[in-house]
Amino acid sequence: QVQLVESGGGLVQAGGFLRLSCAASGSIASINTMGWYRQAPGKQRELVASIFTGGSRNYADSVKGRFTISRDNAKNTVYLQMNSLKPEDTAVYYCNYRDWVTTNAYWGQGTQVTVSS
Repeated sequence: QVQLVESGGGLVQAGGFLRLSCAASGSIASINTMGWYRQAPGKQRELVASIFTGGSRNYADSVKGRFTISRDNAKNTVYLQMNSLKPEDTAVYYCNYRDWVTTNAYWGQGTQVTVSS
């Protein structure tokens, strides 16, 4: 089992920034992918960004150039730096952990990000 604890959501004006953090604990695999998904009201959950243990990153087109994902493997923590936020970024953001070998996946409880225009 893996537990994920998120922090850093909140309310910000358009053009502002926020930083999300997600700390993983429990049975952490040496090779894994951690990432962030988001779900806006009435929409499906979508991938925002992910990062592999080795550092390779993947971003949704809608956030490229504005968001940066990073991780501290020693702390089993993933971060999402969100700059130039737009109202359409408003959503509940979920941290995700996936074991590379078993493909078992876990979710955080979600943190609300609200961007006002």
